[in-house]
Amino acid sequence: MSTSASTGAGGSEPTGKFVGNITTRGAVRDGFAKYWNQITPENEGKWGEVEKSRGNKDWSKLDRIYKYAQDNNIIFKHHVFVWGSQQPSWVGSLPGNEQQAAVRDWMKSFCERYPKTKYIDVVNEPPPHTTPSYKNGIGGDGASGWDWIVNSFKWAREFCPNAKLILNDYNNIEYQNDHNNFMKIARAVIAAGAPVDAIGAQAHDAYKINTNTVKGFIDQLASLGKPVYITEYDIGEANDNRQKQIMEEQFTMYWNHPSVQGITLWGYIVGTTWRDNTGIQYDDGRMRPAMQWLMDFLDRG
Repeated sequence: MSTSASTGAGGSEPTGKFVGNITTRGAVRDGFAKYWNQITPENEGKWGEVEKSRGNKDWSKLDRIYKYAQDNNIIFKHHVFVWGSQQPSWVGSLPGNEQQAAVRDWMKSFCERYPKTKYIDVVNEPPPHTTPSYKNGIGGDGASGWDWIVNSFKWAREFCPNAKLILNDYNNIEYQNDHNNFMKIARAVIAAGAPVDAIGAQAHDAYKINTNTVKGFIDQLASLGKPVYITEYDIGEANDNRQKQIMEEQFTMYWNHPSVQGITLWGYIVGTTWRDNTGIQYDDGRMRPAMQWLMDFLDRG
């Protein structure tokens, strides 16, 4: 099975679904584009990393990642604008009007610097998973119950009009209660006019769940009328054969699902990934069977 080549970050959609990955220890690993046609900064794009002190933004790491995407004609996806974690410590203590100004400045500055960004996780892990310290300053609950989310999407659209804007969460294709809560939030913000272009499912726990169950939850997300992106997939399995078996079964389902438009794996080099046993390639280039299967499936590597 082969994907068509990407037309590059910010260009028209690839004719095939993208299959991407993230940075490794703050940098793009040599040869990344041989395996992946989309890149997401693991931590380098989080507001708390870029603007640790107010008004002093360090874009150096993001600049290198974005340039790599442009130079190698692969899609650049941003993670993340508004989140209840890894945000600047200083923003929570500002008056409300200044919090709003700071959030808008963060988005505007990013969009001006990286205009060919194709996808953005605009709001990540909404309540009860995380709540930004500055929630009330950007709209609070308001009439919709989620005006801070609605505003975040409206501002992202204002400043990054060409990017696809994603509402991203974890456990929304694994566990019923989390799924139900996410659907409630998504319906409310869409109804209130939030320009949500797509739904993101992190899928970190999907490997523990029956594949048909995962598919059923994706079907329900798709009922919102938006494409679905698997944004942070990994398989925490030490046994090579078991990891390969799960990869083959679940990835094939994602690939063939008509609403899933792209899959991003959350790390690939053994010993550097966020969760134990999720690496699929060794530092010397040898592949675990799950990655070898995936590369064969995609006609890459």
